[in-house]
Amino acid sequence: MRGITTDMTMLDDFLTRAALAGVGLSLATGPLGSFVVWRKMAYFGDATSHAAILGVALALAFDLPVGLGTLAVALLMAFTVATLAARGWAMDTTLGVLAHSALAIGLVAVSFVHGARTDLSSYLFGDILAVTRSDLGFIWCGSALVLALLIWRWQQLLTATLNADLAFASGVNPDHERLILTLALAVVVAVALKVVGALLIAAMLIIPAAAARALSRTPEAMAALAVLFGVGASLVGLGLSLWQDTPAGPSIVAAAAGIFALSAVFGRVLRH
Repeated sequence: MRGITTDMTMLDDFLTRAALAGVGLSLATGPLGSFVVWRKMAYFGDATSHAAILGVALALAFDLPVGLGTLAVALLMAFTVATLAARGWAMDTTLGVLAHSALAIGLVAVSFVHGARTDLSSYLFGDILAVTRSDLGFIWCGSALVLALLIWRWQQLLTATLNADLAFASGVNPDHERLILTLALAVVVAVALKVVGALLIAAMLIIPAAAARALSRTPEAMAALAVLFGVGASLVGLGLSLWQDTPAGPSIVAAAAGIFALSAVFGRVLRH
């Protein structure tokens, strides 16, 4: 009886941590994902998230915290992309090259790190069920930082997103606001790596926000609804993973896709 009670306590403990990790991540991906959708920055998110694997390789090679290595490389990639965008580079091709090159270089680099190959899938697709208390603290601190940053600059970010000329006339520098989004995106990539993995981070940014867009009339409502959809996808995907023994990260994204399909249908019904 004592063994069964201990097993149930451990199960509840790691389930609680996994659920809290999903909720914490959604607090950041909801509003940030809204800006990603409005600004059509999907490839930007891909390039930054794929570079996270290179950060993993460097962290493992130098025996550093994976979150720190991921954050450093994600920041470097994000600033590189932002600089190229400000100089007028063709972003679709440039981001495609950077995203896939960063992923390939990261995978090659990881292969040289002894003992890292067995853990590679968790970095690619996430392992929310293995989130520790320290991981949870990192996720919530990172998400709180991103959320505070977006709330602080919300109106300026909206103005720069809607119209660059209007932003200049209002005393807002669009390049400065783009840099803030770049910083926020890099932090989210580092935070989300443990939950959904490098290959699925962009999906968690885009899908809940796209689902919320169909049912929202104001930017604030869309951001709030994107948070709720992200939380719902995390909890439903986590339940599906435990029920059917499916990979947790892909299950969360699949749940988000289901929410998007439902919102598209309901949005069409409401419009008519």
